[in-house]
Amino acid sequence: MTNQKNEDTYSTPKHIVSAATIVLNDRQEMLLIKGPRRGWKMPGGQVEEGESLTEAAIRKTKEETGIDIEVVKFCGVFQNVRRSICNTLFLAQPIGGEPTTSTESLEVGFFPIEEALEMVTWKNFRQRIEYCLDSERHPFYISF
Repeated sequence: MTNQKNEDTYSTPKHIVSAATIVLNDRQEMLLIKGPRRGWKMPGGQVEEGESLTEAAIRKTKEETGIDIEVVKFCGVFQNVRRSICNTLFLAQPIGGEPTTSTESLEVGFFPIEEALEMVTWKNFRQRIEYCLDSERHPFYISF
């Protein structure tokens, strides 16, 4: 009898990968959405199979806010180790569209950065935004 384990007995790890954007307009206002569960936050969500991180960031921002964006910079990753979630974060600028609510956003708007930071209160979402706004920290990797 051998001590070698059959590879089929191991389950493939399942991770959630998300892409979120910190969208700043030319007046240095930040795009936020008010979600039904987490309150005010940056737009973003799960990356679909066959989709790049930047494609997901662009798609989710459009779906949740009505705003078309151009991704300017990859900022970093926040990894929720316990829940197997990797949150990727990007800086972006608006290139079209109009702020529009969706099934995922009760309210949408551009807000001065300081005001926006005060509005974001869910867990470490404010910290994620602050890290993205501080180019000295790029690229960052935070695990929790």
